Amino acid sequence: MQQLKKQAAKAICAAVSSLFAPLSLSVDEVFELLEYPPETKMGDLALPCFKLSRTLRRSPVQIAEQLAGAITSDAFSEVSALNGYLNFKMNTAAFTSRIVNTVLEEGEGYGSSREGEGKTVVLDYSSPNVAKPFHIGHLGTTVIGHSLRLLHEFVGYKCVGINHLGDWGTQFGKLIVAYRKWGSRDEVEEKEIDELVRLYVKFHEEAEKDPALNDEARAEFTKLEAHDEENLALWRWFVNISLREYQKTYRMLNIAFDSYNGESFYTDLMPPQIKKMKEMGLLTIDDGASVVNLEEWNMPPCLILKRDGSTLYPTRDIAAAVYRKETYDFDKCIYVTSAGQCLHFAQWFKVVELMGYDFYDKLLHVPYGTVSINGEKLATRTGNVILLKDLFAQAIEKVKGIMAQKHSSADEKTAEEVGVGAIIFYYLSNNRMRDINFMLEDALSFDGNTGPYAQYTYARCSSLLEKAADEIPSCSMTAVTEEEAALARVLAVFPEKIASALAESEPSVITRYILDLCAAFNRFYHDCQILSAEDKTVRGNRLALTKAVKTVLGTALHLICMPTPSKI
Repeated sequence: MQQLKKQAAKAICAAVSSLFAPLSLSVDEVFELLEYPPETKMGDLALPCFKLSRTLRRSPVQIAEQLAGAITSDAFSEVSALNGYLNFKMNTAAFTSRIVNTVLEEGEGYGSSREGEGKTVVLDYSSPNVAKPFHIGHLGTTVIGHSLRLLHEFVGYKCVGINHLGDWGTQFGKLIVAYRKWGSRDEVEEKEIDELVRLYVKFHEEAEKDPALNDEARAEFTKLEAHDEENLALWRWFVNISLREYQKTYRMLNIAFDSYNGESFYTDLMPPQIKKMKEMGLLTIDDGASVVNLEEWNMPPCLILKRDGSTLYPTRDIAAAVYRKETYDFDKCIYVTSAGQCLHFAQWFKVVELMGYDFYDKLLHVPYGTVSINGEKLATRTGNVILLKDLFAQAIEKVKGIMAQKHSSADEKTAEEVGVGAIIFYYLSNNRMRDINFMLEDALSFDGNTGPYAQYTYARCSSLLEKAADEIPSCSMTAVTEEEAALARVLAVFPEKIASALAESEPSVITRYILDLCAAFNRFYHDCQILSAEDKTVRGNRLALTKAVKTVLGTALHLICMPTPSKI
């Protein structure tokens, strides 16, 4: 559709210059004004002329009528005026052929661009806290972050994915205290992360009765920061256990990272940044703690050092940002975390700016809404979580049950791809800022606008093409059905959806597009004969259209971390 919009914009500009000289409009300006009508019977493109009234000093109705009479273009079968709108109807057969052939020629590159060529983006996402389970609350940062990585790679960026593990902080003091009081090596070796979680929950239960335990935990973490060998050995053990567990989940999601440098990595990189802040006079003492005053920017003070001299999240994040700029020379550094951390990022981004680092405006926080379970807030310390491994296992078993009912046997790999895909799609169907009340029954539903529906559509395309077992010719339509034209329109807007998803850091743009494409294809599939078409040319054109759908659908599913099984 981009090409069609450019042709319409050029035709409009030429007509404006002819009718309203010396007034003129730029092609880019008109291009941005063009819209898609809510109903195709109105047209394929529309220019709302009220937006030109002031410039052209005429009423919208008059502008539309005059332009309609002056525009001629082979790309459009009709140009008409209606209530102040200039409507364009395209030559659908030529348009459909051009779009299908473009997809077939460009293949998996269709919809991509060179926007990011020569640029680097660092993405910080997933980043679970070590010694805690990978639960549904971690799914958002993980799949949103990885989808953004895939989208950036698709338009040419060099991407560096960083799993900034939460492997440092007072929680390790708590775990060390809990392990020494109520744990054993044998139990941890046997039950691994489940035992670490039990000890963490146990600590909080006991600290409710004896608050002095919190002081013990802070003291143990201070020893850890001071490189106490016994505490370091326990910490390394906890980290390794956690990483083994996390890798199982990442394998199922088909996600890998370029760096697993967690918070601990920046321990020795923080002192130079703290020194810089002191030398610049940014640090002040507030009740014994070192802070950067941000009152001028309507924010609370940014806490850099606690009263006991231990560091905090902002300290580590500032050191990490400087290291990443020096190491990767990024053009963008994206952080995908919950919306509850918006103030935290705004604070330390401002501190980076005050420190004189010129990359402060290259830092971008991408927040997302909260997840609750049946209306209850997630909390590891109380045990109110749904573990991803358990959720995935339930989804996989449900797939096997459904396939058995359909008298089709799903192998383990396909069952996993469909089951895990159902969870990913459920999550990414929503705008990222929307809070999600995670209902297990809905997430595992295989009816309606779901991940399995999208994957079944992809498999249907694959099956048709496999049955055809012949070379797919180029598309050369002289006439099209309503379903063929509608499908071509959806294929045509894919590049725009890619641009929109990137501009908004919003993977759900692609998820909603997938549903539109699946709906359009399934209407085409049910209403148009494909393999059984008697006319050889019609059969070839429809197979070409099917192949174009499979190509674009496969790309779109990949961009939201979804597997694409060819048989289900």
